[in-house]
Amino acid sequence: MNSDWMQIIKTFLVALLFVFPFRPHAQSTFLQPGAKDYILLDRLEIKMQKDSLLNFSAIRPFSRKWWAEGLQHSLDPKFDSLFSRIDRYNIRRAMLNNMEWIPELPFSPVSRKSILNAFYKDPANMVMVKQKDFFLSINPVFQGQLMRDDAIDGMRYVNSRGVVLRSVVARKVGVQAYLTENQEKPPAFVRRLNDRFRSVQGAGLYRPFKESGYDFFDARGSIVFNAAKYFDVQFGYDKMFLGNGYRSLFIGDHGAPHLFLNLNLRIWKLNYSSRVMELQPQYTRRSLGEDTLFSKKYASIHYLSFNTPKWLTLGFFEGIVFGRLNQIEFNYLNPVIFLRAAELNVGSPDNSFIGFDAKANLGRKIQVYGQVMLDEFYTKYIREKKGWWGNKWAFQFGLKHPDLFGIRNLDMQIEANWIRPFTYSHFDTVANYTHYNQALAHPLMSNVREGIFVLRYQPAPRWYIQSRSVYWKTGEEAPGENYGNNIFTDSDTRTKSEGIFYGSPKSVDFLNSNFWVAYEIKENLFLEGNLNYRKKEGSASNLFSSIGIRWNMQRREYDN
Repeated sequence: MNSDWMQIIKTFLVALLFVFPFRPHAQSTFLQPGAKDYILLDRLEIKMQKDSLLNFSAIRPFSRKWWAEGLQHSLDPKFDSLFSRIDRYNIRRAMLNNMEWIPELPFSPVSRKSILNAFYKDPANMVMVKQKDFFLSINPVFQGQLMRDDAIDGMRYVNSRGVVLRSVVARKVGVQAYLTENQEKPPAFVRRLNDRFRSVQGAGLYRPFKESGYDFFDARGSIVFNAAKYFDVQFGYDKMFLGNGYRSLFIGDHGAPHLFLNLNLRIWKLNYSSRVMELQPQYTRRSLGEDTLFSKKYASIHYLSFNTPKWLTLGFFEGIVFGRLNQIEFNYLNPVIFLRAAELNVGSPDNSFIGFDAKANLGRKIQVYGQVMLDEFYTKYIREKKGWWGNKWAFQFGLKHPDLFGIRNLDMQIEANWIRPFTYSHFDTVANYTHYNQALAHPLMSNVREGIFVLRYQPAPRWYIQSRSVYWKTGEEAPGENYGNNIFTDSDTRTKSEGIFYGSPKSVDFLNSNFWVAYEIKENLFLEGNLNYRKKEGSASNLFSSIGIRWNMQRREYDN
């Protein structure tokens, strides 16, 4: 990159400071979804147990600044016996990937394989500039996967190309952007789900591509700055995950990105986030082929977490989706109000939720975690045990255990999720908990009981192995019936109001198992293979496999 272009970029980013003239406290960008750092983050959080930054990891994407400080804490000699040789290797590589917040590396970051003495001067970045008041990282993004599905003839594939960049200017403003152009021909069962719900998982607007394929852009980015010493403001278009599990009952990152304004306060042992989101209500396939302005809907969520004692973190969640197209309810923009109380004050027309979560790091060996999400419930009907439809809630319980059976870097996670029928749905389909025809929380929507087992192993620094099985029971409805399985359906069209239990009206079992092996050729460049088995009760089993290469990008998974 020549000096003229560098000066143009620096001038543009510095100009942002005059638009947002706040006090000069340090500001950060965030780890990418699916980054390998998250595996290490789980291990460090459990083993270090009482790190006041890492214990707020339920909010993802996670702050690179917090992560870098946690990495530096891990260098304390008192943790030497807790970490394996591979952990130490991973810590060094994570530092390379977050150099804007590492004042001095405990090793040399200089790459011996730079290109033209301009690219990959360090192993983790194609282009990196690190000066006193300016940091810039630019990297290519690529994923090419070839898949064979025994349920359909011909090759399936994923083809993604793009770029990712991040920058910090004068420690005041953080900027990040991610752009890919994608073509995908998924396995047959994924195609059936996409066609049923008129969506592509993780994507917003999409177009048909050749026969049984999809074409879509994935463009995300945000700007973040400090409004005060402990108070951050972020505006952008991206995803969010709240929770400690494989799934989240509050908000997950498997769906499409959304426009948001996020306020975050971290002080003492508290972290508080308030987020206002612009979402896409349900649409028909026909409208996607037209040049038109789509209608919008809006939502607001608050999340407060409290870390005391240091091995225990408790959280409170509340959220609301406005049940009106193209209209913001200003009562819900107050970042410190109880949203349920505000909703009652405007006549209770909207879809509100409250939730609680907790995690405990025990003995530096295991982590137990859970969530409770309450959509609507009445104790009178709970006591009657008649299966009243309006008792809508969800529960999660999970456990993480690094170094299973004393084998270093063999990590286990088990998780169970229960979601009552009609949870996340609403009598007004505008206000259901969805975005771009995808669930905002759990991808299996509602009326489901799910068990998840994940085993991860890193036998050597560059090798990654994972086995994952997801088993669930859900209800199966006949055409015209509504037993609360599909959250896109108006809850007032329910088939009946009592006798609604898990699996109504007919319980069906599913199993989705995956085995993944990857070798890291160079930093964040993976050669990988997958073998996936899926079975629905009463139907033929489905086996598909893939091999491919992935660079600076989240792995494309099909786990439902």
